[in-house]
Amino acid sequence: MDSHALPEPDDASVREPVVEAEAGACEEMPAAIQSSDGGASERPSRVLQAWPTLSVWLKRVLIGAAMLWMLGSLLLVGIFRWVDPPASAFMLQHAYNVWRLDQTGPYYRHVWIPWERIPATVRLAAIAGEDQRFPDHLGFDLIEIRHAVRDYVEGGRLRGASTISQQTAKNLFLWPGSGWLRKLAESWFTLAIELLWPKERILEVYLNIAQFSPSTYGIEATSRRYFGHSASELTAEESALLIGVLPAPGLYQLDRPSKRLAWKVSWILDQSRRLGGERYLNRL
Repeated sequence: MDSHALPEPDDASVREPVVEAEAGACEEMPAAIQSSDGGASERPSRVLQAWPTLSVWLKRVLIGAAMLWMLGSLLLVGIFRWVDPPASAFMLQHAYNVWRLDQTGPYYRHVWIPWERIPATVRLAAIAGEDQRFPDHLGFDLIEIRHAVRDYVEGGRLRGASTISQQTAKNLFLWPGSGWLRKLAESWFTLAIELLWPKERILEVYLNIAQFSPSTYGIEATSRRYFGHSASELTAEESALLIGVLPAPGLYQLDRPSKRLAWKVSWILDQSRRLGGERYLNRL
């Protein structure tokens, strides 16, 4: 039996492969660990490398959107140079607010009257009462702005210095209220209409979209409602009364003029005479 018995394995020959295998495993583990650490460190580096590309892409999108908005606004202003706007942004907002209250239409009163039918008395009263440098400035009355700032610095209240062009831009294209975004948009639209429209067109649109009572827009609808005749028949006193309620029609009532409104009417008539009467309109 001894001659047929298998020889006992040498301990060294058995252990060596195990040791070699273990050694091989130990040699591979640092490599695996190194690979794992390297992958984790590569992720943030890839994000950091991609961020400039993403930032450039976002800038391009924002610049493209701004350019598209500017081109679209210029196109809209150009169209309204020849086409009478059916409604203003203020009218649409007024109609929406009334609709939300479940009230029936019409939500506001508005009738367009062309420039040729607007009497000189209204044109002159608007300039005398709202913007006496209208024929000369490019949308912004820098002299009036300087006076308003000076009065505020000296302790007075901060009063508005908006021109007819600014009021037209705001009423036609924008929304009520304040804020830097709306002011920027108002300035852009003001420059656009000053460049693309003649002064006569600016004044025509202004008189047709200005709000003269809580639900009445434009001199034609207002004249029919409160005076019983077309705006083409307005007298100098009626014209001054209409312009006197601007730019805050909620503070005055055309059918029951207050002492303050009566004083404004007299002031507008006096300023109209001081400007030289209807001859001043030749400067437009």
